[in-house]
Amino acid sequence: MPELDSPHSQAPDSLMLTGFWYRALPADRVHRKRLHKALLLEIPLVIGRDRAGRPFALRDACPHRGMPLHCGNFDGENLECCYHGWQFDVHNGQCQLIPSLTADQTLKVDRIYAGSYPCEEEDGFVWVYIPDPGPPGAGFSQPEEAPEPAPVIEKFSDKYKLAYLTADMPVSIDHGIIGLMDPAHGPFVHQAWWWRSRHSIHEKSKNFEPIPKGFRMSAHTPSSNSAPYRLLRLYAAADSITTTIDFALPNMRSETIRAGKYWFSSLTTVTPITRNQCRIDVVAAWNIFRGLPFGPQLLKFVFAKFVEQDRRTMELQAEGLRHNPHLMLIDDADRPAKWYFQLKAAHLEAKRTGGEMKHPMTGPVTLKWRS
Repeated sequence: MPELDSPHSQAPDSLMLTGFWYRALPADRVHRKRLHKALLLEIPLVIGRDRAGRPFALRDACPHRGMPLHCGNFDGENLECCYHGWQFDVHNGQCQLIPSLTADQTLKVDRIYAGSYPCEEEDGFVWVYIPDPGPPGAGFSQPEEAPEPAPVIEKFSDKYKLAYLTADMPVSIDHGIIGLMDPAHGPFVHQAWWWRSRHSIHEKSKNFEPIPKGFRMSAHTPSSNSAPYRLLRLYAAADSITTTIDFALPNMRSETIRAGKYWFSSLTTVTPITRNQCRIDVVAAWNIFRGLPFGPQLLKFVFAKFVEQDRRTMELQAEGLRHNPHLMLIDDADRPAKWYFQLKAAHLEAKRTGGEMKHPMTGPVTLKWRS
């Protein structure tokens, strides 16, 4: 009998993981001399660019009286709170000026910080590193450095196209992610004459292996019941076309398709906005279909349809989740979802104990399902 599990019984505090990079806003929406609001892991942020175009991210609350900093004045270097004129360096959050202080008052202004977060721009998105929360107390200290750079899409040539899509999902990060990695919903959610139909369902067998903080669907030949994949045979022999799919904490699904010298890579993230809302961002890079008329437009059309179908499905799912139903996971199709929950639990336990993270996979595994 298939093993059953409940993804809905996760502890609320484990829904959103800190200590990771998250996509905040598309880079083309972040303009110089303008301040932009964003919400990540229920943390309000103000995001902008300095005079040189470098992005920055501050907590959207002045440490003095909590006034939203996005309402303030920005000169390209310092951000001034609109309530009392306190000024902060936008990259490290250090206070530069408190206008109300008199000459004989000795408050050390440079020891005051607005909340500041490491911020980088990669592959068309502004990324923000959300550190683990510090001890409770008033105000902020000097910002924490990110332990590693923001993620990037793997690329295999100097010339390529890049595009992104984004959509809000009215469900928690857990449901957003297990929906993202679910291998069995395709014939039902993503039906289209140019993609696949439910009548094309057949048994599949895929090999999986552990990777740091995640797992990989090992390189394999793309599904034969997806029409766009059949176009790849214009570029390479069918048996030389491979797809590799990775998932890694906290929220990243990367897919790479190779067809000779041609390739397609994508990095999809599901970002927690609040405990009951997330956002899916899909960024793709490719050098394939360059000779195909309207190739880039075709790829973006396909991805837009996919994202909208997933968004609509999550919207409908949110109706059912509102009533807190009993939920289950089955083998083998839901095994990746089980690994996700186990990875989260192992990651949180390692942080609690200070020890090494114990990976839930002990070695390669073959899973079978119909889709």
